[in-house]
Amino acid sequence: MMADQDGSQSSGSRVKGTTIVKPILIGNTSRYFGKKREEDGHTHSWTIYVKPFHNEDMSVWVKRVQFKLHESYPSPTRVIHKPPYEVTESGWGEFEVNVKIFFHDTNEKPVNTYHLLKLFHSDSTGIVTKKHIVSEQYDEVVSC
Repeated sequence: MMADQDGSQSSGSRVKGTTIVKPILIGNTSRYFGKKREEDGHTHSWTIYVKPFHNEDMSVWVKRVQFKLHESYPSPTRVIHKPPYEVTESGWGEFEVNVKIFFHDTNEKPVNTYHLLKLFHSDSTGIVTKKHIVSEQYDEVVSC
């Protein structure tokens, strides 16, 4: 069941002239290890995710989420079929992640977006600090 714009429930079938808006967050968290790991040179653990802005079950309308990581990662295309839609890894550098959201409704084209994976925080002086980072962007999936 999907909620229409007015909040009423529908059977999931399309109603002509109805717009459905689903607010989401695309983001990442990262945590500094304290020093560079000897075995691989990684400095941070990180998690990239897609989650609902409101507390709702996205699996009702999301079939899967695909995260395309930097090609230096083994199996850089990661596909998540159920919540939480997230990937956790470690690394030493920031890069852009391609995020593609697929829907149960085959009439809906997948949504393709990007998120810059943030590992470092610069304070007002431009000095890089080693704090826990949360980098999120609000977006809306709109179905017409």
